[in-house]
Amino acid sequence: MNINEISIENDFLIIISNNNSVKNETLKKDISSSFIQFHFVHKGKVDFLFNRGNYKLSISENRNLMLYNPTKDLPLDADIFDNSVLISILITIKKFHQLFSNDSENISFLSPENSDQKYYNEKSTLMSVSKSLTQVFEQSHLNVSNKLFLKSKVYEIFSLKFMKDENNDEQCPFIMSDDQIKKIKRSKEIIVENFSNPPNLSQLSEEVGLSLRNLKEGFKEVYGKPVFQYLLDYKLDLSKKMLDEGKYNVNEVSLHLGYSTASHFITAFKKKYSMTPKQYSSNNF
Repeated sequence: MNINEISIENDFLIIISNNNSVKNETLKKDISSSFIQFHFVHKGKVDFLFNRGNYKLSISENRNLMLYNPTKDLPLDADIFDNSVLISILITIKKFHQLFSNDSENISFLSPENSDQKYYNEKSTLMSVSKSLTQVFEQSHLNVSNKLFLKSKVYEIFSLKFMKDENNDEQCPFIMSDDQIKKIKRSKEIIVENFSNPPNLSQLSEEVGLSLRNLKEGFKEVYGKPVFQYLLDYKLDLSKKMLDEGKYNVNEVSLHLGYSTASHFITAFKKKYSMTPKQYSSNNF
């Protein structure tokens, strides 16, 4: 495996790992807690190992992972699959925030109340970011890498990844702490426990102690869909299980799930499964 580590500045480096062999290869590196890590799986698949290999996180092609733990060093331990490319950007948290604000010390991410929080974020890689990553990868193959070019490309990647509003020069990425993740998971438990009569978003955000924005964005980040789309899918999956038991008719299932009329339930069921509840029951019995 070809590993090219390029130090752009003392607090900023890029690691391009190109495994063009026919077997998996391992990448290990000690990383200080002062660094925030961005890992882009540009090709293939990479398994990130944590807690001495006791926990594994698989990241596939065109997805990326952001990691930061201010309380302890977070070593890089990655199993890079054959014919895979991993591009890692390591930058100190202070320098990273200087890219978004002239006063990084006042950003909430660095505030005392967040000083002991860990952060992670896994997302799909935008096509525009992918193009910049390709240029970084191609440049790394040259005998003498142009550090100024690579630096500009990484800044471009950060801009494409995080700057949603051109007029907001202090905007930072939406990332979640352990506490926020617990609250997101609690919000899921609440809507599932009260699936027939769930709270609205404002009530839910107040109950778990999150802002409405953080609830909506965080829930979608963790579970891959909006709050009430998740709840709808849960209810419809439950309806199939009830119908499978053969003990309930359509009206009884509809009432149990909290639908005001059976017709609303039938419409939702048909939209998801391309058949009515009655047709589903007939096919199973």
